[in-house]
Amino acid sequence: MILFLILLCFFLASILVHIRGKYNESYWNKRGVKFYGKNKFMGVYWDFITQNRPLFQIFRELYIKYPDEPAIGFGALFTPSLYVTDKTNVRFLMKSPSFIDRGIEYNDGDLLADSVLFMNGMRWKLMRQKMTPLFTPTKLKNMFYIMDKSGRDFIEYLKNNPEKQKGNALDTLTTFCCASIGGAVFGIGSKSTFESPFLACTRQAFSPSFLKNMKFSLNNLSPPLFKMLNLKFFKQHEEFFIGAIKSVLRQRKRECNERHDFVDICLSIQNSGNIKHDESGINIKPTDELLAAQGFFFFAAGVETAATVIFGVLIEVGRHPDIRNKVQEEIDRVFEKYQNELTADAIKEMEYLENVLNEALRVYPPLSFLTRRCVEDSVLPVGNIKIDKGTKIYTPVYDYHFDPQYFKDPEVFDPERFNDKAVQQLDVTYQPFGYGLRSALAHILRNFEIKSIINEGGIKYQKDFIQLKLQNANVEYIPRTNKKSHS
Repeated sequence: MILFLILLCFFLASILVHIRGKYNESYWNKRGVKFYGKNKFMGVYWDFITQNRPLFQIFRELYIKYPDEPAIGFGALFTPSLYVTDKTNVRFLMKSPSFIDRGIEYNDGDLLADSVLFMNGMRWKLMRQKMTPLFTPTKLKNMFYIMDKSGRDFIEYLKNNPEKQKGNALDTLTTFCCASIGGAVFGIGSKSTFESPFLACTRQAFSPSFLKNMKFSLNNLSPPLFKMLNLKFFKQHEEFFIGAIKSVLRQRKRECNERHDFVDICLSIQNSGNIKHDESGINIKPTDELLAAQGFFFFAAGVETAATVIFGVLIEVGRHPDIRNKVQEEIDRVFEKYQNELTADAIKEMEYLENVLNEALRVYPPLSFLTRRCVEDSVLPVGNIKIDKGTKIYTPVYDYHFDPQYFKDPEVFDPERFNDKAVQQLDVTYQPFGYGLRSALAHILRNFEIKSIINEGGIKYQKDFIQLKLQNANVEYIPRTNKKSHS
């Protein structure tokens, strides 16, 4: 009897999958959209769950398979989902209020998920407006001395710990970025730059795992089911991170001195009272927990992004001695001009270093694609594609960066391409997302030669939902003995 019930359930589930898969295909065919039929029920997510590949590589198959289509529909259980590849359509999506939502749900009580990363609608817009002042050019310039000190400390750390010069480079860079961002954004320091209590929290929060990948997949496949199961993203980090931010806020209040950093912005927001939007009636109370969530996002995502970017630069510099020599000559010249002091003005003169960084961000964009959700019925201009409210939208980042119609010879690492004004003015087809701690790169390349170590099979990527994370590669730091003089 039990076996019969199991077989019956399996049979009924198979029928449901078949019927829904056919519906998904019909849904997009009626709108004149090419449909990805490999798995009509779960689409790209079936490949992601069952294969050891990051999701962006699966989207890339769609991008290559349907080069002339403005968008490709695919199954995602009961959520209409669309990979929009035409740049005019993507530009429309980024500007239209019909696609303001990021399309990620989180449950009540998941306190650290209540950030600008996951917020939707007007709450997202209001909070983003409050956080934007942290990243103005003036604020970033004011933080430069902190980031520069971190860069110098990192060099001393490598010199005093020669075992750190060989292998495990991404882990070492993550340690450095944790300390640097902690000091620059939060005013958080410790006796040693590289003994940050936030490091373990940062690594655990965004490191890929089967459970995290399943949560993100379910969140995209069926938001109602994700809600019903009351799943949480960052619950295990709440006690430590919220407690730490509360402590920093209390300490800053006692000190009564401004540092123009994230903590000061938090105090300013709290002193201004609730965040209101009269037209919609939204009223946000800036509690310590809410502000800690914003800090958690800036800190954890910033550390991951910065470390990945620097690692990508070093990998490519180590693979291309001609590029390494040219960028080091520029760095040596500028250091000599400024009497071996690195200032914000000195960094601006390192134009080739900027090109190298931009090219590394093209080849290794920290975010490999973007997501949106339609909040009101709309129509994409190219293809006249009708988009219903609730549709999940995905747009390329990595695919654009490796499309020869936007970047000639995209597989070639060529910093010189960013001398081209046309490339500099690309909008949606070049979305690097992230800053690369230029001062750190300048100090590293000033003091070390870089040797790239690529294991058999070439560079590969970790299985991750949205981030691009390198594996199968490493770098070795070799102390420089030939810093050139330009006197």
